[in-house]
Amino acid sequence: MAVKKFSPITPGLRHKVANTFAEITESKPEKSLLAPIKRKGGRNRTGKMTHRHRGGGHKRRYRIMDFKRSKDGMTATVKSIQYDPNRTAFIALLEYQDGTKTYIIAPDGLQVGAEVLSGVGAPIKVGNTLFLSEIPFGTIIHAIEMQPGKGASIARSAGTYATLMGREDKYAIVKLPSGEVRKILETCRATIGSTSNGDHSLEISGKAGRSRWKGRRPRVRGVAMNPVDHPMGGGEGKASGGHPRSRTGIMAKGQKTRNPNKYSNRLIVTKRKKK
Repeated sequence: MAVKKFSPITPGLRHKVANTFAEITESKPEKSLLAPIKRKGGRNRTGKMTHRHRGGGHKRRYRIMDFKRSKDGMTATVKSIQYDPNRTAFIALLEYQDGTKTYIIAPDGLQVGAEVLSGVGAPIKVGNTLFLSEIPFGTIIHAIEMQPGKGASIARSAGTYATLMGREDKYAIVKLPSGEVRKILETCRATIGSTSNGDHSLEISGKAGRSRWKGRRPRVRGVAMNPVDHPMGGGEGKASGGHPRSRTGIMAKGQKTRNPNKYSNRLIVTKRKKK
């Protein structure tokens, strides 16, 4: 895993830092695991824009992922490590003994030809999926379920991982990538190891056009708008702004937006780190 810096042959390459993709072993995806993606440009079903700064971008196809890892007791062989345009981590193509092929998020260090296993009694090895009740304390894990059988939803992006801290009653105590320590049912599954592509945070796009390729449109600062368009707009010259807040008036610094009556509050042992 490494990144490379380019010679400034063009203005767009002067500051560009890109991935070498040294871990990638296959460039063409598995056709049976592809699905179409219909781009909506940030609009809902009535045509109203509900998410700004979206639109355009290169055409993509979704890679159907196996976040549940429910084929217990059956060994799967890693056929290839591939790039996924829909996520920051790399993905691994698995082939089970019965011929079934699936995609999973590739853990860091997983090699082609390695065998992975899920379910009760699986060894503590990178890429294996076990119940939290069977994982030793201090183990680095990723792709963690929040509810049993729902599928992995925590620590899925590039270079992330969580740590199993302990157990209490029917819960496992897990330290999440955000620094939050919370309780998760022991019957939930998690995968051993951290996710791949840990150097993703070191990449620099180098030009605005690369964001347009990803479907991201320009974002205008609130202080550059008129008062009718944003709470921070208006003013003579640069004498504008006020308290940092969103377009809808929600304070950007200090205002709590989490529901104080949310059901999962009782499961949080330590809140996440403040920026």
